Amino acid sequence: MATATVRGVTINYEVFGNEGPWVALITGGRRGYGEFKSLAGKLSAQGFRVLLHDRRNTGASSIAMSADEVEEAVWADDLRELLGQLDALPVFVGGSSSGARTSILFGIRHPDAVRGLLLLRVTGGPFAANRLPELYYDQFIRAAKEGGMAAVCATDAYQERITANPASGETLMAMDPDHFIHIMSRLRDLFVAGANLPVMGATPEELAQIKAPSIVIPGNDNTHASTSGLAAHELIPGSELHRLPIEDQDVPLIPFDEWEPYEAEIVQVFAGFMRKHLS
Repeated sequence: MATATVRGVTINYEVFGNEGPWVALITGGRRGYGEFKSLAGKLSAQGFRVLLHDRRNTGASSIAMSADEVEEAVWADDLRELLGQLDALPVFVGGSSSGARTSILFGIRHPDAVRGLLLLRVTGGPFAANRLPELYYDQFIRAAKEGGMAAVCATDAYQERITANPASGETLMAMDPDHFIHIMSRLRDLFVAGANLPVMGATPEELAQIKAPSIVIPGNDNTHASTSGLAAHELIPGSELHRLPIEDQDVPLIPFDEWEPYEAEIVQVFAGFMRKHLS
Protein backbone atom coordinates (compact mmCIF):
# COMPACT_ATOMS: atom_id res chain seq x y z
CA MET A 1 0.00 0.00 0.00
CA ALA A 2 1.02 3.61 -0.60
CA THR A 3 -0.46 7.07 -0.22
CA ALA A 4 -0.58 10.17 -2.38
CA THR A 5 -1.81 13.69 -1.78
CA VAL A 6 -4.57 14.25 -4.32
CA ARG A 7 -6.27 17.64 -4.43
CA GLY A 8 -5.43 18.16 -0.78
CA VAL A 9 -6.62 14.71 0.35
CA THR A 10 -4.52 11.68 1.34
CA ILE A 11 -5.51 8.78 -0.90
CA ASN A 12 -4.57 5.20 -0.04
CA TYR A 13 -3.74 3.04 -3.07
CA GLU A 14 -2.02 -0.13 -4.26
CA VAL A 15 -0.66 -1.18 -7.66
CA PHE A 16 -0.74 -4.80 -8.80
CA GLY A 17 1.78 -5.70 -11.49
CA ASN A 18 5.00 -4.02 -12.59
CA GLU A 19 4.48 -3.52 -16.31
CA GLY A 20 1.89 -3.37 -19.04
CA PRO A 21 -1.08 -1.10 -19.77
CA TRP A 22 -2.67 0.61 -16.79
CA VAL A 23 -6.11 -0.32 -15.46
CA ALA A 24 -7.94 1.43 -12.60
CA LEU A 25 -10.69 -0.56 -10.89
CA ILE A 26 -13.15 0.98 -8.44
CA THR A 27 -15.18 -0.97 -5.90
CA GLY A 28 -18.85 -0.41 -5.18
CA GLY A 29 -20.74 1.30 -2.40
CA ARG A 30 -18.53 3.29 -0.07
CA ARG A 31 -16.25 0.35 0.66
CA GLY A 32 -12.48 0.19 0.59
CA TYR A 33 -10.70 -1.47 -2.29
CA GLY A 34 -10.09 -4.80 -0.55
CA GLU A 35 -12.86 -6.70 -2.32
CA PHE A 36 -11.13 -6.15 -5.68
CA LYS A 37 -7.71 -7.49 -4.68
CA SER A 38 -8.39 -10.93 -6.12
CA LEU A 39 -9.64 -9.49 -9.40
CA ALA A 40 -6.67 -7.11 -9.61
CA GLY A 41 -4.23 -9.92 -8.99
CA LYS A 42 -5.74 -12.02 -11.76
CA LEU A 43 -5.69 -9.10 -14.22
CA SER A 44 -2.09 -8.24 -13.39
CA ALA A 45 -1.18 -11.86 -14.18
CA GLN A 46 -2.53 -11.16 -17.69
CA GLY A 47 0.08 -8.44 -18.20
CA PHE A 48 -1.68 -5.34 -16.89
CA ARG A 49 -0.81 -2.89 -14.10
CA VAL A 50 -3.89 -2.50 -11.94
CA LEU A 51 -4.49 0.45 -9.64
CA LEU A 52 -6.83 0.03 -6.68
CA HIS A 53 -7.52 2.94 -4.35
CA ASP A 54 -9.73 4.00 -1.49
CA ARG A 55 -11.79 6.95 -2.65
CA ARG A 56 -11.87 9.98 -0.39
CA ASN A 57 -14.20 9.35 2.57
CA THR A 58 -13.81 5.57 2.15
CA GLY A 59 -11.40 2.92 3.40
CA ALA A 60 -8.10 4.27 4.71
CA SER A 61 -8.19 7.50 2.68
CA SER A 62 -8.84 10.83 4.36
CA ILE A 63 -12.23 12.22 5.31
CA ALA A 64 -12.76 15.41 3.32
CA MET A 65 -16.44 16.15 2.82
CA SER A 66 -17.92 18.69 0.43
CA ALA A 67 -21.24 19.06 -1.31
CA ASP A 68 -20.51 20.87 -4.56
CA GLU A 69 -21.00 17.81 -6.77
CA VAL A 70 -22.13 14.21 -6.50
CA GLU A 71 -19.50 12.04 -4.84
CA GLU A 72 -18.90 10.02 -8.00
CA ALA A 73 -17.87 13.18 -9.87
CA VAL A 74 -15.40 14.12 -7.13
CA TRP A 75 -14.01 10.59 -7.13
CA ALA A 76 -13.60 10.67 -10.92
CA ASP A 77 -11.60 13.91 -10.70
CA ASP A 78 -9.50 12.56 -7.81
CA LEU A 79 -8.71 9.44 -9.84
CA ARG A 80 -7.64 11.53 -12.82
CA GLU A 81 -5.19 13.43 -10.62
CA LEU A 82 -3.85 10.27 -8.95
CA LEU A 83 -3.30 8.58 -12.31
CA GLY A 84 -1.49 11.66 -13.57
CA GLN A 85 0.87 11.53 -10.60
CA LEU A 86 1.58 7.87 -11.35
CA ASP A 87 2.23 8.61 -15.05
CA ALA A 88 -0.53 6.09 -15.77
CA LEU A 89 -2.51 7.89 -18.47
CA PRO A 90 -4.31 7.04 -20.65
CA VAL A 91 -5.97 4.26 -18.70
CA PHE A 92 -8.69 1.65 -18.81
CA VAL A 93 -11.16 2.50 -16.03
CA GLY A 94 -13.78 0.20 -14.60
CA GLY A 95 -15.70 -0.81 -11.56
CA SER A 96 -18.79 -2.27 -10.00
CA SER A 97 -21.95 -0.39 -8.96
CA SER A 98 -20.86 3.04 -7.68
CA GLY A 99 -17.48 2.17 -9.19
CA ALA A 100 -19.20 1.79 -12.56
CA ARG A 101 -20.93 5.15 -12.05
CA THR A 102 -17.57 6.75 -11.23
CA SER A 103 -16.02 5.13 -14.30
CA ILE A 104 -18.80 6.48 -16.52
CA LEU A 105 -18.28 10.00 -15.14
CA PHE A 106 -14.52 9.60 -15.64
CA GLY A 107 -15.19 8.82 -19.28
CA ILE A 108 -17.51 11.82 -19.62
CA ARG A 109 -15.34 14.32 -17.73
CA HIS A 110 -11.89 13.15 -18.87
CA PRO A 111 -12.27 11.71 -22.36
CA ASP A 112 -8.62 12.27 -23.27
CA ALA A 113 -7.47 10.25 -20.25
CA VAL A 114 -9.45 7.06 -20.87
CA ARG A 115 -8.63 4.15 -23.15
CA GLY A 116 -11.78 2.22 -22.36
CA LEU A 117 -14.49 1.57 -19.79
CA LEU A 118 -15.03 -1.76 -17.99
CA LEU A 119 -18.50 -1.61 -16.44
CA LEU A 120 -19.75 -4.22 -13.96
CA ARG A 121 -23.13 -4.38 -12.21
CA VAL A 122 -24.51 -1.10 -13.55
CA THR A 123 -27.02 0.54 -11.20
CA GLY A 124 -30.46 1.79 -12.16
CA GLY A 125 -34.20 1.38 -11.74
CA PRO A 126 -36.70 2.31 -9.02
CA PHE A 127 -35.48 -0.22 -6.45
CA ALA A 128 -31.96 1.21 -6.43
CA ALA A 129 -33.31 4.77 -6.52
CA ASN A 130 -35.28 4.08 -3.34
CA ARG A 131 -32.65 1.97 -1.53
CA LEU A 132 -29.41 3.84 -2.05
CA PRO A 133 -30.25 7.28 -0.61
CA GLU A 134 -31.01 5.59 2.72
CA LEU A 135 -27.85 3.50 2.53
CA TYR A 136 -25.54 6.37 1.60
CA TYR A 137 -27.06 9.39 3.36
CA ASP A 138 -30.32 9.18 5.30
CA GLN A 139 -29.13 6.80 8.01
CA PHE A 140 -26.18 9.06 8.82
CA ILE A 141 -28.29 12.21 8.81
CA ARG A 142 -30.58 10.57 11.38
CA ALA A 143 -27.62 9.45 13.47
CA ALA A 144 -26.17 12.98 13.54
CA LYS A 145 -29.54 14.48 14.48
CA GLU A 146 -30.11 11.97 17.27
CA GLY A 147 -26.62 11.58 18.73
CA GLY A 148 -24.19 13.96 17.08
CA MET A 149 -20.92 12.88 15.53
CA ALA A 150 -20.37 10.19 18.15
CA ALA A 151 -23.45 8.41 16.82
CA VAL A 152 -22.20 8.78 13.24
CA CYS A 153 -18.84 7.29 14.22
CA ALA A 154 -20.62 4.38 15.89
CA THR A 155 -22.36 3.25 12.70
CA ASP A 156 -20.96 0.16 11.01
CA ALA A 157 -19.94 2.06 7.89
CA TYR A 158 -17.92 4.69 9.72
CA GLN A 159 -16.48 2.16 12.14
CA GLU A 160 -15.02 0.41 9.11
CA ARG A 161 -13.36 3.65 7.98
CA ILE A 162 -12.10 4.52 11.46
CA THR A 163 -10.61 1.06 11.87
CA ALA A 164 -8.82 1.46 8.53
CA ASN A 165 -7.62 4.97 9.43
CA PRO A 166 -8.00 6.15 13.06
CA ALA A 167 -7.40 9.74 11.94
CA SER A 168 -10.79 9.59 10.24
CA GLY A 169 -12.44 9.31 13.64
CA GLU A 170 -10.65 12.43 14.83
CA THR A 171 -11.72 14.31 11.72
CA LEU A 172 -15.34 13.27 12.12
CA MET A 173 -15.51 14.07 15.81
CA ALA A 174 -14.15 17.54 15.08
CA MET A 175 -17.01 18.27 12.68
CA ASP A 176 -20.02 20.28 13.74
CA PRO A 177 -23.04 17.93 13.48
CA ASP A 178 -25.14 20.59 11.76
CA HIS A 179 -22.44 21.07 9.14
CA PHE A 180 -22.26 17.30 8.60
CA ILE A 181 -26.05 17.15 8.24
CA HIS A 182 -25.96 20.02 5.74
CA ILE A 183 -23.32 18.28 3.61
CA MET A 184 -25.02 14.91 3.69
CA SER A 185 -28.42 16.43 2.90
CA ARG A 186 -26.99 18.29 -0.07
CA LEU A 187 -25.18 15.16 -1.31
CA ARG A 188 -28.43 13.23 -0.95
CA ASP A 189 -30.26 15.81 -3.06
CA LEU A 190 -27.58 15.72 -5.75
CA PHE A 191 -27.66 11.91 -5.78
CA VAL A 192 -31.45 11.70 -5.94
CA ALA A 193 -31.49 14.12 -8.88
CA GLY A 194 -29.81 11.44 -11.00
CA ALA A 195 -31.21 8.36 -9.32
CA ASN A 196 -34.19 7.70 -11.56
CA LEU A 197 -32.33 7.73 -14.85
CA PRO A 198 -32.10 4.48 -16.85
CA VAL A 199 -28.41 4.40 -15.88
CA MET A 200 -28.12 6.01 -12.47
CA GLY A 201 -26.07 9.18 -12.38
CA ALA A 202 -25.74 9.89 -16.11
CA THR A 203 -28.32 11.15 -18.58
CA PRO A 204 -28.84 9.44 -21.93
CA GLU A 205 -27.35 12.55 -23.55
CA GLU A 206 -24.21 12.27 -21.42
CA LEU A 207 -23.86 8.58 -22.16
CA ALA A 208 -24.18 9.33 -25.87
CA GLN A 209 -21.09 11.57 -25.59
CA ILE A 210 -18.84 8.70 -24.52
CA LYS A 211 -16.40 7.89 -27.29
CA ALA A 212 -14.16 5.47 -25.41
CA PRO A 213 -14.54 1.77 -26.18
CA SER A 214 -16.78 0.28 -23.48
CA ILE A 215 -17.87 -3.12 -22.29
CA VAL A 216 -20.75 -3.89 -19.94
CA ILE A 217 -21.24 -6.97 -17.76
CA PRO A 218 -24.72 -6.65 -16.20
CA GLY A 219 -25.54 -7.53 -12.61
CA ASN A 220 -28.30 -9.79 -11.36
CA ASP A 221 -29.90 -8.37 -8.20
CA ASN A 222 -32.52 -5.69 -7.59
CA THR A 223 -29.94 -2.94 -7.09
CA HIS A 224 -27.98 -4.00 -10.19
CA ALA A 225 -30.69 -5.49 -12.38
CA SER A 226 -29.61 -6.80 -15.76
CA THR A 227 -31.96 -4.27 -17.38
CA SER A 228 -29.70 -1.45 -16.12
CA GLY A 229 -26.66 -3.04 -17.74
CA LEU A 230 -28.61 -3.51 -20.95
CA ALA A 231 -29.64 0.16 -20.83
CA ALA A 232 -26.00 1.21 -20.49
CA HIS A 233 -25.06 -1.00 -23.42
CA GLU A 234 -27.80 0.53 -25.56
CA LEU A 235 -27.01 4.14 -24.61
CA ILE A 236 -23.19 4.09 -24.82
CA PRO A 237 -22.28 4.22 -28.52
CA GLY A 238 -20.54 1.12 -29.81
CA SER A 239 -20.36 -0.57 -26.42
CA GLU A 240 -19.94 -4.33 -26.12
CA LEU A 241 -22.07 -6.58 -23.92
CA HIS A 242 -21.04 -9.73 -22.09
CA ARG A 243 -23.61 -11.79 -20.20
CA LEU A 244 -22.34 -14.06 -17.45
CA PRO A 245 -24.13 -17.42 -16.97
CA ILE A 246 -26.34 -15.95 -14.25
CA GLU A 247 -30.01 -15.08 -13.86
CA ASP A 248 -31.63 -12.13 -12.11
CA GLN A 249 -32.48 -12.85 -8.48
CA ASP A 250 -35.22 -11.12 -6.52
CA VAL A 251 -32.91 -10.00 -3.71
CA PRO A 252 -31.83 -6.48 -2.71
CA LEU A 253 -28.11 -7.10 -3.19
CA ILE A 254 -25.70 -9.89 -4.07
CA PRO A 255 -22.33 -9.11 -2.46
CA PHE A 256 -19.49 -8.92 -4.96
CA ASP A 257 -17.62 -11.74 -3.26
CA GLU A 258 -20.43 -14.07 -4.33
CA TRP A 259 -19.33 -13.38 -7.91
CA GLU A 260 -15.98 -15.06 -7.17
CA PRO A 261 -16.89 -18.13 -9.30
CA TYR A 262 -17.09 -15.80 -12.32
CA GLU A 263 -13.84 -13.89 -11.72
CA ALA A 264 -11.85 -15.97 -14.19
CA GLU A 265 -14.41 -15.30 -16.91
CA ILE A 266 -14.54 -11.58 -16.07
CA VAL A 267 -10.75 -11.36 -16.27
CA GLN A 268 -10.61 -13.14 -19.63
CA VAL A 269 -13.36 -10.93 -21.05
CA PHE A 270 -11.79 -7.69 -19.78
CA ALA A 271 -8.26 -8.70 -20.81
CA GLY A 272 -9.41 -9.62 -24.30
CA PHE A 273 -11.35 -6.37 -24.64
CA MET A 274 -8.38 -4.28 -23.52
CA ARG A 275 -5.89 -6.01 -25.79
CA LYS A 276 -8.22 -5.37 -28.71
CA HIS A 277 -8.32 -1.65 -27.94
CA LEU A 278 -4.67 -0.98 -27.17
CA SER A 279 -3.17 1.63 -29.45
